[in-house]
Amino acid sequence: MATITPHNGANKGDFAKTVLMPGDPLRAKFIAETYLEDPRLVTGIRNVYGYTGTYGGKRVSVMASGMGNPSIGIYSYELFHFYDVDSIIRVGSAGAYHPDLRLFDIVIGMGACTNSNYAAQFNLPGTFAPIADFGLVRKAVDACEAIGARYMVGNLMSSDVFYDDDPEAWKSWRKMGVLAAEMEAAALYMNAARCGKKALAIDTISDIIGTHEETTPEQRQTAFDQMIRVALSIAE
Repeated sequence: MATITPHNGANKGDFAKTVLMPGDPLRAKFIAETYLEDPRLVTGIRNVYGYTGTYGGKRVSVMASGMGNPSIGIYSYELFHFYDVDSIIRVGSAGAYHPDLRLFDIVIGMGACTNSNYAAQFNLPGTFAPIADFGLVRKAVDACEAIGARYMVGNLMSSDVFYDDDPEAWKSWRKMGVLAAEMEAAALYMNAARCGKKALAIDTISDIIGTHEETTPEQRQTAFDQMIRVALSIAE
């Protein structure tokens, strides 16, 4: 049977209405096998794993996005447009800009600044401000409060550059109140806006930019538990 898209081997109906999207395919596998009941692999093209199962009686999917705005741009577009997905919740890592953020804190991305040219395709007569769905933001805040998680709500910086030629560029974003850097939220929010769907990025702080504090891969796998439980609890 021919696949619906070149990048996704799932059939129509294989995905739930809400999809959690970590960047790492192995983290998608870990989330599915650790948190979901009866997880079923629905796609594995290019080893970008997607699973569907249940959590607390709700049908939920999890699929990797890969790294960067272009990659999540492809996968989120296909989920929204071809698989009838209504909400995508990014669950990833971020580097802290804000001085009050600590390792393992949760950042709820109300908006996403970016240095990407992703919005150019929409031919807008100005600058578009990518924002999350407010209902998902509110639910995520309530979920963090309920479990006593440390969190902040505000702007993320979705960068197309990991190794920036200007090592001080992050300070310009920090002075504008941007909380943390990651690489996917802006494209996700733009795709959701374009097709009238819902999106939210929830990130766990994995390193502190400026002080070079960082978590180990082992710590990230276990310490991201709060973020994943928050995301699963707000899945619609």
